[in-house]
Amino acid sequence: MDILVQPLNRVIRVQPGANLLKALQDAQVPMSYSCMAGRCGTCRCRVLDGEVMEGSGEQQRPFDGEQGVVLACQTYVTESCTIEIPEPDEVVVHPARIVKATVVTIEDLTHDIKRLVLRPAKPVEFSPGQYVQLQFTPEHARPYSMAGLCGDGLFEFHIRLVPDGRVTGYIAHELKAGDSVKVSGPLGSAYLRRKHEGPMLCVAGGTGLAPILSILRGAIAQGMKNPIHLYFGVRSPRDVYGIPWLEQLKREHPGLTVNVVVTSGGNPATQRCGLVTDAIEQDHGDLSGWRAYLCGSPPMVEAATVVARRRGIAAEHIYADAFYTQGT
Repeated sequence: MDILVQPLNRVIRVQPGANLLKALQDAQVPMSYSCMAGRCGTCRCRVLDGEVMEGSGEQQRPFDGEQGVVLACQTYVTESCTIEIPEPDEVVVHPARIVKATVVTIEDLTHDIKRLVLRPAKPVEFSPGQYVQLQFTPEHARPYSMAGLCGDGLFEFHIRLVPDGRVTGYIAHELKAGDSVKVSGPLGSAYLRRKHEGPMLCVAGGTGLAPILSILRGAIAQGMKNPIHLYFGVRSPRDVYGIPWLEQLKREHPGLTVNVVVTSGGNPATQRCGLVTDAIEQDHGDLSGWRAYLCGSPPMVEAATVVARRRGIAAEHIYADAFYTQGT
């Protein structure tokens, strides 16, 4: 049977029941992947025509919108089909690893945000904007996004303390310098697209600033000259953090514009009042050709996605990482 790969317009032949990711790899089709277990989302692709079998054993037939999106590592070819590979020129391959890390420091960034720095025993490669799973004890594990770059030699995380949160409570009250943490990853598909030369819209809500900082630092390290418009949204003035980092990034990248948006009580001299989505709509009309990186709470990410689509950013060029707090 045949697989037609778009946009490469290549046809590859496979045996019935072949794993989609392995078939693409065997044919040397460029395809991003990491965990190989269906967790990281890096190998997302779309079935445009035909049927495939997902790892759950359920048959999948594509429709419009997000219908037809599958994870190649968990998908098996059952008949001739057409597969759309996202951005074959932006492939990243960081095989997921599990490494031991040591807590270097834990410090306060705001009244309810901690900065956690870990030193991994072995290097872990990742792309700016990705995240890892941190396991502090067998009962305390959760994913967190890196704020730095893999060349730093350290992992930096920004962790908001959730009231009565099991994992964040452990971090706040029991974790200490010198403790061991198991790091698994990298995970996530909302990573920096290095070959894009057009404007970038970056939207961070709260600790969503961490992966956005990684993306900004990555863009500067890569020598990217793209105009970058950052909107950093928080609930109140006491939730604002990281301004010295952002000022430094502005000095390093003259094309970076930073907007700090406070829901209420902000300082009009340095901050905007309201919602980040309103600020974006006030500042920009047509955003066709832009790329968007959205990180924060699910409601913020969803609202920002609607605005980005309405202003002309193609759905496939919106890279979103929603932070869920259940059980934290």
